[in-house]
Amino acid sequence: MTEYQPARRIFIGDVHGHYQGLIALLSLLNLAEDDQLYFVGDLIDRGPESAQVVEFVKQSDYPCVLGNHECMMLGAFQANQAEPWAMQAWLSCGGRATLASYADCDYLPEHLTWMKTLPNYLDLGDIWLVHAGVAPNLTVEEQTEQEFCWIRSDFHTAVEPYFPDKLIIAGHTITFTFPGIKPGQLVQGPGWIDIDTGAYHTRSGWLTALDMQTQTVYQVNVDDNLTRIRPLSEAVTPIQPRLIKV
Repeated sequence: MTEYQPARRIFIGDVHGHYQGLIALLSLLNLAEDDQLYFVGDLIDRGPESAQVVEFVKQSDYPCVLGNHECMMLGAFQANQAEPWAMQAWLSCGGRATLASYADCDYLPEHLTWMKTLPNYLDLGDIWLVHAGVAPNLTVEEQTEQEFCWIRSDFHTAVEPYFPDKLIIAGHTITFTFPGIKPGQLVQGPGWIDIDTGAYHTRSGWLTALDMQTQTVYQVNVDDNLTRIRPLSEAVTPIQPRLIKV
């Protein structure tokens, strides 16, 4: 008799257009039918296959929160029409690679419409998924897209957990930019964990999935196709907020 295995909740860090790396990571995960997969935003930009990543997540109906790069792309296409100033800002932050990925498909209008439906956060009970973080001095209701999608130092330097009973899982800030953190390591602070290990960055290349059920970290390096599976206890580095350089 096969022992029952509870469904896993798995969270994937910023993909940034690396479709082949994402597919390799999913293969490594060996998902069961009832496993739950979530994306922390920034599906697009900088990598070569943003259109393919968005189409895959959209068609698979995987929950995903809004990232700052989706915000920039939406700003560049007001009412699905190019807006020159916002377009230039987006193109300079990785949007050129994204536009190129749409050259041979007609997904763009459909994908823009889908991005507009992405929530700023997902409350999963004991886990709170958001792209960047929260402002420590504001209630959830007072937070705006600016905080949810863009915040960095104010969130990371808070010395107390924002929620007493929820772990915040976020991306946005590449983990090796924290003092003393090696590329590929996750970072944990008071009440939060950062899973953006810099898939697009030449210093890292690691794309990360965090399985909260089994406390396991799965990683694929998009540059050299290396894979690794580690216990969360080995893959995460706790930090002291007071020591973070702002």
